[in-house]
Amino acid sequence: MKVVLATQNKGKVREFKQSLQELGWEILSLDEFSDLPDIIEDGETFCENAIIKARVVMEVTGLPAIADDSGIVVDALGGQPGVYSARYAGEDATDAMNNKKLLEELKAVPPQERTAKFVSCIAYMDASDPEPILFEGECHGLIIDTPRGTEGFGYDPLFYIEEEGKTMAEVSLERKNEISHRAMALNGMKKFFKNIDTEPTA
Repeated sequence: MKVVLATQNKGKVREFKQSLQELGWEILSLDEFSDLPDIIEDGETFCENAIIKARVVMEVTGLPAIADDSGIVVDALGGQPGVYSARYAGEDATDAMNNKKLLEELKAVPPQERTAKFVSCIAYMDASDPEPILFEGECHGLIIDTPRGTEGFGYDPLFYIEEEGKTMAEVSLERKNEISHRAMALNGMKKFFKNIDTEPTA
């Protein structure tokens, strides 16, 4: 089955393909389609934005779509950047720009008070059923002062996971696909679709 992943983020595409390969799906990215409309992510929650993206991509491509909206929630900043994680430092912000702004906002916050969590919501939509199916996951950690690691993207180099003794950007992709917020949501998704495939038919 062909399924469109509503992203052009190569790191995210790599994660999804590796994680979902056991379902036997052919994962397509938005780079494989032309003339796609700009998607306005104006939801107030991660799940609202994931639904918006999945619905547009499903309607335009005519294929089942999955969309992830995820970001970092920092307790000392009242939950920011939240749904604005990808554009925290501006609409065209790079990962480095977003990370720099986050560190600036936290410079007066003691290390032990820099608790944060990555949050992910994945929406699956199929034309045969207009209701989105949602899967959510979280991963908890601390924000450190100096970026570490090269394996991740986004805020991964600043997100320290005490149980691992590493940042999210220092763990391997295989390990990330076991412990990350997106991994938690993807695991729920895999269990759901595996159960559908194995349910006996009447």
